[in-house]
Amino acid sequence: MVLRMASRNGINLPYTTVDELTRLFEFKDLQSFLDVYYQATAVLQTEQDFYDLTWAYLKRCQAENVVHAEIFFDPQSHTSRGIAFGVVMEGIQGALLQAGSELAISSRLIMCFLRHFPVEDALATWRAAEPYLDRIHGVGLDSSERNFPPRLFTDVFALARDAGLKTLAHAGEEGPPDYIRQALELLHVSRIDHGVRITEDPVLLAEVAARQIPLTVCPLSNTRLCVYAAMEDHPILSLLEQGLLVTVNSDDPAYFGGYVNNNYRAVTAALAPSREQIIQLAKNSFTASFLDQGSKDSWIEKIDAIEI
Repeated sequence: MVLRMASRNGINLPYTTVDELTRLFEFKDLQSFLDVYYQATAVLQTEQDFYDLTWAYLKRCQAENVVHAEIFFDPQSHTSRGIAFGVVMEGIQGALLQAGSELAISSRLIMCFLRHFPVEDALATWRAAEPYLDRIHGVGLDSSERNFPPRLFTDVFALARDAGLKTLAHAGEEGPPDYIRQALELLHVSRIDHGVRITEDPVLLAEVAARQIPLTVCPLSNTRLCVYAAMEDHPILSLLEQGLLVTVNSDDPAYFGGYVNNNYRAVTAALAPSREQIIQLAKNSFTASFLDQGSKDSWIEKIDAIEI
Protein backbone atom coordinates (compact mmCIF):
# COMPACT_ATOMS: atom_id res chain seq x y z
CA MET A 1 0.00 0.00 0.00
CA VAL A 2 1.25 3.47 -0.84
CA LEU A 3 0.24 6.53 1.16
CA ARG A 4 0.59 10.10 0.00
CA MET A 5 0.90 12.49 2.90
CA ALA A 6 -1.27 15.58 2.66
CA SER A 7 -0.43 18.57 0.54
CA ARG A 8 -1.53 21.80 2.16
CA ASN A 9 -0.84 25.44 1.47
CA GLY A 10 1.86 24.60 -1.01
CA ILE A 11 3.66 22.12 1.26
CA ASN A 12 4.13 18.78 -0.48
CA LEU A 13 5.34 15.93 1.64
CA PRO A 14 6.76 12.84 -0.08
CA TYR A 15 5.05 9.64 -1.01
CA THR A 16 5.96 6.81 1.32
CA THR A 17 4.73 3.38 2.31
CA VAL A 18 2.79 2.90 5.52
CA ASP A 19 5.67 0.83 6.89
CA GLU A 20 8.16 3.61 6.15
CA LEU A 21 5.92 6.16 7.80
CA THR A 22 5.46 3.94 10.85
CA ARG A 23 9.21 3.55 11.23
CA LEU A 24 9.58 7.31 11.48
CA PHE A 25 7.75 7.08 14.81
CA GLU A 26 10.09 4.45 16.22
CA PHE A 27 12.30 6.95 17.99
CA LYS A 28 15.74 6.07 19.25
CA ASP A 29 16.28 9.29 21.22
CA LEU A 30 14.99 12.82 21.67
CA GLN A 31 16.58 14.13 18.47
CA SER A 32 14.98 11.46 16.27
CA PHE A 33 11.59 12.60 17.58
CA LEU A 34 12.37 16.27 17.03
CA ASP A 35 13.39 15.58 13.43
CA VAL A 36 9.86 14.30 12.74
CA TYR A 37 8.11 16.82 14.97
CA TYR A 38 9.55 19.92 13.33
CA GLN A 39 8.66 18.62 9.87
CA ALA A 40 5.07 18.04 10.99
CA THR A 41 4.69 21.60 12.24
CA ALA A 42 4.88 22.80 8.64
CA VAL A 43 1.17 22.11 8.13
CA LEU A 44 0.32 24.86 10.64
CA GLN A 45 -0.04 28.01 8.55
CA THR A 46 -3.05 30.09 9.62
CA GLU A 47 -4.68 31.32 12.79
CA GLN A 48 -7.45 28.79 12.18
CA ASP A 49 -4.88 25.98 12.02
CA PHE A 50 -3.52 26.87 15.45
CA TYR A 51 -7.03 27.21 16.83
CA ASP A 52 -8.11 23.84 15.39
CA LEU A 53 -5.10 22.01 16.80
CA THR A 54 -5.47 23.57 20.25
CA TRP A 55 -9.22 22.97 20.34
CA ALA A 56 -8.82 19.31 19.34
CA TYR A 57 -6.30 18.87 22.15
CA LEU A 58 -8.59 20.52 24.70
CA LYS A 59 -11.56 18.42 23.63
CA ARG A 60 -9.43 15.34 24.26
CA CYS A 61 -8.50 16.77 27.66
CA GLN A 62 -12.19 17.15 28.48
CA ALA A 63 -12.81 13.52 27.53
CA GLU A 64 -10.12 12.50 30.03
CA ASN A 65 -11.59 14.66 32.83
CA VAL A 66 -8.68 17.10 32.76
CA VAL A 67 -9.76 20.32 34.49
CA HIS A 68 -6.60 22.42 34.09
CA ALA A 69 -3.99 22.40 31.31
CA GLU A 70 -0.65 24.16 31.18
CA ILE A 71 0.24 24.20 27.52
CA PHE A 72 3.66 24.73 25.98
CA PHE A 73 4.09 26.39 22.62
CA ASP A 74 7.24 26.99 20.57
CA PRO A 75 6.79 30.17 18.51
CA GLN A 76 10.21 29.79 16.87
CA SER A 77 9.00 26.60 15.18
CA HIS A 78 6.62 28.82 13.24
CA THR A 79 8.20 32.27 13.06
CA SER A 80 11.27 30.61 11.51
CA ARG A 81 8.92 29.55 8.66
CA GLY A 82 7.61 33.06 8.18
CA ILE A 83 4.46 32.71 10.30
CA ALA A 84 3.78 35.87 12.31
CA PHE A 85 3.93 35.56 16.10
CA GLY A 86 0.43 37.02 16.36
CA VAL A 87 -1.03 34.34 14.08
CA VAL A 88 0.25 31.64 16.44
CA MET A 89 -0.83 33.49 19.55
CA GLU A 90 -4.34 34.43 18.44
CA GLY A 91 -5.15 30.93 17.24
CA ILE A 92 -4.04 29.23 20.44
CA GLN A 93 -5.55 31.86 22.71
CA GLY A 94 -8.92 31.67 20.96
CA ALA A 95 -9.19 27.98 21.73
CA LEU A 96 -8.04 28.43 25.35
CA LEU A 97 -10.66 31.09 25.99
CA GLN A 98 -13.38 28.95 24.46
CA ALA A 99 -12.31 25.95 26.55
CA GLY A 100 -12.64 28.04 29.68
CA SER A 101 -16.23 28.98 28.92
CA GLU A 102 -17.49 25.83 27.17
CA LEU A 103 -15.40 22.96 28.54
CA ALA A 104 -14.72 24.24 32.08
CA ILE A 105 -10.97 23.76 31.52
CA SER A 106 -8.75 26.45 32.97
CA SER A 107 -5.35 26.95 31.38
CA ARG A 108 -1.96 28.59 31.54
CA LEU A 109 0.18 29.25 28.47
CA ILE A 110 3.94 28.63 28.56
CA MET A 111 6.12 30.07 25.80
CA CYS A 112 9.24 27.99 25.25
CA PHE A 113 12.52 28.96 23.66
CA LEU A 114 14.15 26.42 21.35
CA ARG A 115 17.60 25.76 22.70
CA HIS A 116 19.04 24.59 19.35
CA PHE A 117 18.39 28.08 17.88
CA PRO A 118 20.93 30.87 18.54
CA VAL A 119 20.47 32.71 21.83
CA GLU A 120 19.93 35.90 19.84
CA ASP A 121 16.84 34.30 18.32
CA ALA A 122 15.43 33.68 21.79
CA LEU A 123 15.88 37.38 22.57
CA ALA A 124 14.13 38.30 19.30
CA THR A 125 11.28 35.95 20.21
CA TRP A 126 10.98 37.66 23.59
CA ARG A 127 10.66 41.02 21.88
CA ALA A 128 7.98 39.64 19.55
CA ALA A 129 6.11 38.28 22.58
CA GLU A 130 6.10 41.53 24.58
CA PRO A 131 2.74 42.79 23.22
CA TYR A 132 1.17 39.50 24.36
CA LEU A 133 2.67 39.10 27.82
CA ASP A 134 -0.72 39.56 29.48
CA ARG A 135 -1.70 36.22 27.90
CA ILE A 136 1.54 34.34 28.62
CA HIS A 137 2.04 32.95 32.12
CA GLY A 138 5.55 31.58 31.91
CA VAL A 139 8.56 30.85 29.75
CA GLY A 140 10.29 27.53 29.30
CA LEU A 141 13.23 25.95 27.52
CA ASP A 142 12.89 22.88 25.33
CA SER A 143 14.11 21.10 22.17
CA SER A 144 17.50 19.36 21.85
CA GLU A 145 18.99 19.11 25.33
CA ARG A 146 22.42 17.69 24.58
CA ASN A 147 25.10 20.35 24.11
CA PHE A 148 22.66 23.20 24.82
CA PRO A 149 22.97 23.88 28.57
CA PRO A 150 20.56 26.20 30.38
CA ARG A 151 23.35 28.71 31.15
CA LEU A 152 23.18 29.90 27.53
CA PHE A 153 19.76 31.45 28.18
CA THR A 154 20.44 33.37 31.41
CA ASP A 155 19.73 36.80 29.90
CA VAL A 156 16.39 36.06 28.27
CA PHE A 157 15.15 34.27 31.40
CA ALA A 158 16.10 37.32 33.46
CA LEU A 159 13.90 39.43 31.20
CA ALA A 160 11.01 37.03 31.75
CA ARG A 161 11.40 37.07 35.52
CA ASP A 162 11.61 40.87 35.52
CA ALA A 163 8.30 40.90 33.62
CA GLY A 164 6.71 38.78 36.36
CA LEU A 165 6.50 35.51 34.43
CA LYS A 166 7.09 32.05 35.84
CA THR A 167 10.18 30.27 34.56
CA LEU A 168 10.74 26.58 33.94
CA ALA A 169 13.03 24.42 31.80
CA HIS A 170 13.43 20.98 30.30
CA ALA A 171 16.48 19.58 32.07
CA GLY A 172 17.81 16.20 33.08
CA GLU A 173 15.96 14.22 30.42
CA GLU A 174 18.88 13.43 28.14
CA GLY A 175 21.16 16.11 29.54
CA PRO A 176 23.11 15.50 32.78
CA PRO A 177 21.96 16.39 36.29
CA ASP A 178 24.15 19.50 36.08
CA TYR A 179 21.62 20.92 33.61
CA ILE A 180 19.04 20.72 36.39
CA ARG A 181 21.36 22.61 38.72
CA GLN A 182 22.04 25.25 36.06
CA ALA A 183 18.30 25.70 35.51
CA LEU A 184 17.80 26.22 39.23
CA GLU A 185 20.81 28.41 40.00
CA LEU A 186 21.15 30.43 36.77
CA LEU A 187 17.62 30.54 35.32
CA HIS A 188 15.96 30.47 38.77
CA VAL A 189 13.18 28.22 37.53
CA SER A 190 10.25 27.30 39.73
CA ARG A 191 9.67 23.96 38.00
CA ILE A 192 11.78 21.36 36.16
CA ASP A 193 10.35 19.53 33.16
CA HIS A 194 11.35 15.84 33.08
CA GLY A 195 14.29 15.95 35.50
CA VAL A 196 14.50 12.17 35.83
CA ARG A 197 18.30 12.06 35.67
CA ILE A 198 18.34 13.71 39.06
CA THR A 199 18.71 10.12 40.31
CA GLU A 200 22.39 10.36 39.30
CA ASP A 201 23.10 13.16 41.81
CA PRO A 202 21.95 12.29 45.35
CA VAL A 203 22.94 15.70 46.72
CA LEU A 204 20.89 17.53 44.09
CA LEU A 205 18.00 15.11 44.61
CA ALA A 206 17.93 15.83 48.33
CA GLU A 207 18.05 19.58 47.69
CA VAL A 208 15.19 19.52 45.16
CA ALA A 209 13.13 17.34 47.51
CA ALA A 210 13.73 19.72 50.41
CA ARG A 211 12.76 22.75 48.31
CA GLN A 212 9.75 20.91 46.86
CA ILE A 213 10.60 22.02 43.33
CA PRO A 214 8.22 20.14 41.03
CA LEU A 215 9.39 17.67 38.41
CA THR A 216 6.92 17.26 35.54
CA VAL A 217 7.65 13.65 34.63
CA CYS A 218 6.43 12.13 31.33
CA PRO A 219 6.65 8.32 31.65
CA LEU A 220 5.52 7.28 28.15
CA SER A 221 7.76 9.89 26.57
CA ASN A 222 10.72 8.65 28.60
CA THR A 223 10.27 5.09 27.36
CA ARG A 224 9.44 6.00 23.74
CA LEU A 225 12.58 8.16 23.58
CA CYS A 226 14.68 5.40 25.17
CA VAL A 227 15.60 7.31 28.31
CA TYR A 228 14.51 4.03 29.93
CA ALA A 229 14.32 0.70 28.15
CA ALA A 230 10.99 -0.21 29.73
CA MET A 231 8.39 1.32 32.02
CA GLU A 232 9.43 -1.15 34.70
CA ASP A 233 12.74 0.72 34.86
CA HIS A 234 11.16 4.12 35.39
CA PRO A 235 12.03 5.85 38.70
CA ILE A 236 8.84 7.90 39.14
CA LEU A 237 7.61 6.02 42.20
CA SER A 238 11.09 5.93 43.70
CA LEU A 239 11.31 9.70 43.30
CA LEU A 240 7.88 10.08 44.89
CA GLU A 241 8.89 7.96 47.87
CA GLN A 242 12.07 10.01 48.31
CA GLY A 243 9.91 13.08 48.85
CA LEU A 244 10.13 14.76 45.46
CA LEU A 245 7.14 16.66 44.13
CA VAL A 246 6.73 14.60 40.94
CA THR A 247 3.74 14.76 38.61
CA VAL A 248 2.46 12.65 35.70
CA ASN A 249 2.29 14.40 32.33
CA SER A 250 1.82 13.53 28.67
CA ASP A 251 4.54 15.52 26.86
CA ASP A 252 3.61 15.28 23.13
CA PRO A 253 0.80 12.71 23.37
CA ALA A 254 0.21 12.16 19.65
CA TYR A 255 3.82 11.00 19.27
CA PHE A 256 4.43 9.07 22.46
CA GLY A 257 1.52 6.67 22.73
CA GLY A 258 -0.97 8.43 24.92
CA TYR A 259 -2.52 11.35 26.74
CA VAL A 260 -2.30 11.84 30.49
CA ASN A 261 -4.60 8.96 31.46
CA ASN A 262 -2.55 6.59 29.29
CA ASN A 263 0.51 7.65 31.28
CA TYR A 264 -1.23 6.86 34.56
CA ARG A 265 -2.33 3.49 33.16
CA ALA A 266 1.17 2.66 31.93
CA VAL A 267 2.69 3.50 35.31
CA THR A 268 0.00 1.45 37.06
CA ALA A 269 0.46 -1.59 34.82
CA ALA A 270 4.26 -1.62 35.07
CA LEU A 271 4.97 -0.37 38.58
CA ALA A 272 1.83 -1.29 40.57
CA PRO A 273 1.60 1.93 42.62
CA SER A 274 -0.44 1.91 45.78
CA ARG A 275 -3.73 3.76 46.11
CA GLU A 276 -1.94 6.36 48.22
CA GLN A 277 0.75 6.89 45.59
CA ILE A 278 -1.80 7.46 42.82
CA ILE A 279 -3.68 9.95 44.99
CA GLN A 280 -0.44 11.76 45.83
CA LEU A 281 0.50 12.00 42.16
CA ALA A 282 -2.91 13.50 41.38
CA LYS A 283 -2.59 16.00 44.24
CA ASN A 284 0.91 16.90 43.13
CA SER A 285 -0.41 17.88 39.71
CA PHE A 286 -2.35 20.70 41.33
CA THR A 287 0.33 21.63 43.86
CA ALA A 288 2.86 22.00 41.03
CA SER A 289 0.51 23.99 38.80
CA PHE A 290 0.49 27.74 38.28
CA LEU A 291 -3.07 28.04 39.59
CA ASP A 292 -3.72 30.42 42.46
CA GLN A 293 -3.53 28.87 45.91
CA GLY A 294 -7.29 28.93 46.46
CA SER A 295 -7.91 26.94 43.28
CA LYS A 296 -5.18 24.46 44.19
CA ASP A 297 -6.69 23.90 47.63
CA SER A 298 -10.18 23.48 46.18
CA TRP A 299 -9.13 20.79 43.70
CA ILE A 300 -7.04 18.94 46.28
CA GLU A 301 -10.03 18.90 48.62
CA LYS A 302 -12.10 17.37 45.81
CA ILE A 303 -9.51 14.62 45.40
CA ASP A 304 -9.60 13.91 49.13
CA ALA A 305 -13.39 13.63 48.97
CA ILE A 306 -13.30 10.90 46.29
CA GLU A 307 -14.01 7.43 47.62
CA ILE A 308 -11.86 4.86 45.82
